[in-house]
Amino acid sequence: MLSATYPLPRLRLPAKPTAWRYLVRMMLARPGLLAVSAISGALWSLPIALLPVAIGRGIDAIGRGDGDSVWLWGLAAAGLGIAQTLAGTVQHFASYGCWIHGAGVTQRLATEHAAKLGANLRDTTTTGDVVAITTSDINPIGDSFEVLGRAFGSLIAFIVCATALLTTSPLLGMVALIGVPLAVVGIGPLLKPLEKRQTKQREEKTEVNALAADIVSGLRILRGVGGEKQFLDRFRRSSQKVRAAGVQVGRSEAWLSAAEVALPGLVTVVITWLGAQLAINGTIGVGELITFYGVSVFLVIPVTTATEFAGVLSAALVSARKVCKLLSTERTLAEPEHPVPLPEGPLDLYDETSGIKVEAGKLTVIDVGADAEAVASRMARFTDPSEPALVGGVPVDRVALDELRRRVVFAHNQDIWFSGVLREQVSPTEPGDVEITEALYSADAEDIVDALPHGVDEVIGERGREVSGGQRQRLNLARALATDADVLLLDEPTSAVDAHTEARITERVAKLRRGKTTVVFSQSPLWTHVADVVVSTKVPA
Repeated sequence: MLSATYPLPRLRLPAKPTAWRYLVRMMLARPGLLAVSAISGALWSLPIALLPVAIGRGIDAIGRGDGDSVWLWGLAAAGLGIAQTLAGTVQHFASYGCWIHGAGVTQRLATEHAAKLGANLRDTTTTGDVVAITTSDINPIGDSFEVLGRAFGSLIAFIVCATALLTTSPLLGMVALIGVPLAVVGIGPLLKPLEKRQTKQREEKTEVNALAADIVSGLRILRGVGGEKQFLDRFRRSSQKVRAAGVQVGRSEAWLSAAEVALPGLVTVVITWLGAQLAINGTIGVGELITFYGVSVFLVIPVTTATEFAGVLSAALVSARKVCKLLSTERTLAEPEHPVPLPEGPLDLYDETSGIKVEAGKLTVIDVGADAEAVASRMARFTDPSEPALVGGVPVDRVALDELRRRVVFAHNQDIWFSGVLREQVSPTEPGDVEITEALYSADAEDIVDALPHGVDEVIGERGREVSGGQRQRLNLARALATDADVLLLDEPTSAVDAHTEARITERVAKLRRGKTTVVFSQSPLWTHVADVVVSTKVPA
């Protein structure tokens, strides 16, 4: 990922942004950077356009035997070369800054929005789509910003060249003014098929990314049932579809590249031939002929740059549509318009659907069988039933989600681990009164840490593959205990450990959580033994 220290500009996007609006808003978010890129692009292109003029005037001076003019135009040519070098250096830094702006901001916006969606992300998009956006789609968007400065500079240089040709020879000037725009317009019919094929390739990439993520996450299961070959064949077929789509994109890009050479080359040939005819007729001199030839060769640059910009813009629009689709996704759990703060201290719970009550500051064990996750989801507001649960006497849908997530923590025994340092994985975002060592001890996970080469500083892989299922469950419990939440909902926290370990865990958790509201969904008698309140009921259908 690009550096998280890159300042994220204020970017106000509409609720349903379109690809064009997104790109324009991104441009306007950094006007200073865009201006530097455009100005330096113009200052870089102008010397290239004016250099043939200086050389042509110098050659005319040689023909007249005017030594002073020769030196003057020679110094002018040298000055143009130096100016181009300096402007090119600035333009390079500015254009790269534009690329970082386009790619970096897009990546961070997509990542932060995905994080805000939370549990709803899985229901609204696919893993492959998110991976493609944050890895592949940022490149075309960045490229479209990178070429902006050069495109503006080429436009300014073209206007200067056409003006110079008009003042010297109206005929050649008109050929340039008409021929070059026609060459650019002639590229237009090639862009629509290219954009269509790029969209197809983008969809195929999403599918193969999603398939790869599924294979990696289920590799152990695949090996256990002998499914490696079947999934390998599926991945091969998907990757071949990506390759075929890439070939189609390559064909369109090849035609586009051919047009870059052929169309401006045709304009150059016409201008050169007309200039030669005028020189033969004595209408213009040798120096002016060289000027016309140099300027006509330069005109290839604006057309090439325009073609490049059209190509990257086409790809950027395809990527921007995917980004906008993700950014338009809203959380299914809406924030309350007028949030009600929760009371301080321990909180009681009441689930309207099941009628289950949880007293504040006590350890309550609830046995509702397979309905445990549904009850816990309602209490922590991971779902929005018609009758919302109450937390501290306040309906959960009237509490700000940030406050609710901070004070009411629902820890599932199958919660996923990300790759990273164990200490960072266990430490909560906002540390409470519970130290990591206390949390690990209460979850009886100290032996796991002691067995790791670097202890709590050990890097744990994605989904905690370095440890067993029971060990991962104890680390999950330690992570939940470390939050020191006012309300802690635990769904079968010790289902994968042996009875002796479970007995130690229940005693330690009861001691650590004394005075705080703790709800354990379990059928284990060991939890019942340490509970302050036991609830065993059947949830209404």
